[in-house]
This record gives sequence, structure tokens and C-alpha cells, in this order.
Amino acid sequence: MALFIDDRQGPGRSPARRRITVLGWILLGAAVFGTLAFTLVPAPYVIEQPGPVFNTLGTVANGSKQVPMIEIPGQKTYATAGALDMLTVNIAGSREQPPSWFEVAQAYLDSSKAVLPVDAVYPVGTSVEQSNAQATVDMQNSQKDAVAAALTHLGYTLPASLTVGGLSPKSPSTGILQKGDTIVSVDGHATDSVLGLRAIIAKSGAGTPVNIAIERGGVQETVKVTPEMSGGSDSVPIVGIFPAIVYSYPFDVKIQLENVGGPSAGQMFALGIIDKLTPGTLNGGAKVAGTGTIDGAGVVGPIGGIRQKLYGARAAGATWFLAPYSNCDEVTGHIPSGIRVLAVKTLDDSLAALKAIKAGSSTSGLLSCPTK
Repeated sequence: MALFIDDRQGPGRSPARRRITVLGWILLGAAVFGTLAFTLVPAPYVIEQPGPVFNTLGTVANGSKQVPMIEIPGQKTYATAGALDMLTVNIAGSREQPPSWFEVAQAYLDSSKAVLPVDAVYPVGTSVEQSNAQATVDMQNSQKDAVAAALTHLGYTLPASLTVGGLSPKSPSTGILQKGDTIVSVDGHATDSVLGLRAIIAKSGAGTPVNIAIERGGVQETVKVTPEMSGGSDSVPIVGIFPAIVYSYPFDVKIQLENVGGPSAGQMFALGIIDKLTPGTLNGGAKVAGTGTIDGAGVVGPIGGIRQKLYGARAAGATWFLAPYSNCDEVTGHIPSGIRVLAVKTLDDSLAALKAIKAGSSTSGLLSCPTK
């Protein structure tokens, strides 16, 4: 009994059948090539997706052991409950290791992810290492500002100064400013915060020299620097320095978190510090997540990747989310089910929101983002 049937008639195939066979092989080859290209060919994009979530009231890995994320040695601290989660965004891809078109297509179909041009995250001429270095400085400054905001809220007075932590590659300040310089004022405007410095430079604009009064080695002098536009999609005037804040704290507050960069956890750090230094719990044991920069005066600022952070918060089990009011345009219409968002402009707003959450009272009188 035959297992296969040969339906050819005569000694060979007809010319029409041969043409169909050749065309079939061509189409099959094109399909295989297209599939391989779609799967393997790199795309000039990166993918933003929810990253790890950390409870500022809990512990984190430090080497081979777990340590409190926030530790305040020598001071009386109080028991906490629930969570005050800080959120991160993971960037998949880079200029050196871009994602495939298949991965980009998958991300477009996933509401928890965002696809951005690689230049928006890694401007031309900026390596991943340089970007990570800036993110590390931003994280260090956000921690310093968070401690200052928390302790100021608790009634302490903290003298502060703004210094040059380093210069970026091809900086317009090269040969003019030096690491360790104390910035006294810019165009006559005194500032002791990173956000304040950036606002002054942005208002001045690129191409117009600014007068920067500095103190170097105990001697004051004024230098001129001409701001340039930064790279990337969110291009802003910069003077090409890594600003660093120096506060005089009344006691030490240690924030221990490895391999996380950027300034966006400032608000949650400040809330975690206040919760540990005050009796009772700020959140009433609820699981609250949030994001936002903060300055020493307690002003909460906008951050990137807030949609990804909303999904990260929900996945971590948060039922409440504290969002910078200035990010409401990105929040509206993109809130995952099962989580409620309260908007905040200041640390006082954040504390008022937590008070309402703890009491289970109405939040109708608090700031919120429009629902549509």
C-alpha cells in the first residue's frame, strides 16, 4: 500500500505547474526573510517599561544582606506599616544594543510600555555610561533634597549651598567652572537648589552668556558661561555641569539603594523619612505608591515615565498613587483599574493625602487629575 501518492502525469510537470512551484518558493523565501528581518533587525527606538518597586519603609538588598532603605542612626524612630512605594522605569535597548522591530511592535500593543526614539533617551554623543553617571548624580541630589524637605517640615533649619559636582563631556563650562566650585548666584539670582538653577538657565536661554558668581578656594569671582541646548527630544538650555547640593544636616539620614538612578523618588524618600521620625503611621497601613522630584523647600516636580509607574504600582499591589500635579496631562485617561490617583504640588499636599487615606475620609477636597 502506498504511503504517498504521486499525482504527476507523464514523465514531468507541466510548465504552468513548474512556474507555480518556483513562485511558491520565492514567496516562502520572502516570508522567511521578512520574518527574520522583523525579528532580528534592530530598530532606532528604546522601550520604557515598568521597573522594580521599592518600599521606602522596608528593606533592600545591600550586597549579601538586607538593610533598611532609610536608616536614621542615633535618633528615635517609630514603627511603620503598609508601604510607601517608590517606582522605577526600565529602559530596554540603547544605541549600542537596540531592540528588534518585533520587540517594538510588541511594546506598541502593551499599554504598560512606551516606545521612544533612542535619541530621546540617549542623545547623539552621549553614551549609556554617561547617561548612567548623570542618573547617579540625580539620585544622590534627590536623596539630599528629600532629607532636607523632610527635616524642614519637621522644624529643622538646614543651611544649603549649590556646588559643581562635575562637568559633562564637551561642556560649555569647560575651562571656566571646576568641580567643587560653590555657585552663589546666576545673573544676580541666588539659588541653592538644582531645580532653581535649571529654571534660571532655562529662562536665560541658549546662546546668551550668563554671569555665574562662584566661590572657589574661599575667594568669590564671577564668570561667564554661554548655555547650549541639550540633546534629546526634551532639549533645554544647559551649562553642562552636574550640580550637587551640600546641606548642613542636624543628624545623619542614610538612604541605601543600589543600581537605581534619576531624581523621581524624592517625594517618596521624604515621606518615608517623616514616617520613621513621627509617632503613628502616615498611611494607616495602606499600600501607597508615588513618584515626583522634590526640592529642599518641599515642592514636588514632574518626572518621566509616569504611565509605566502607574502600571508598576498596580502590579505591586498599591491601591493609592501620589502623582505630581504637573504630570496630570499624562495621567488622565491612563489610570489602570484598581488604583486611585491623588495629585500633589507640595510635600504638604502629599501629607494631606496620606492623612485622608489613613482616616478613610473623603478625598474630594484634595487635588486630583481630571478623569478624562
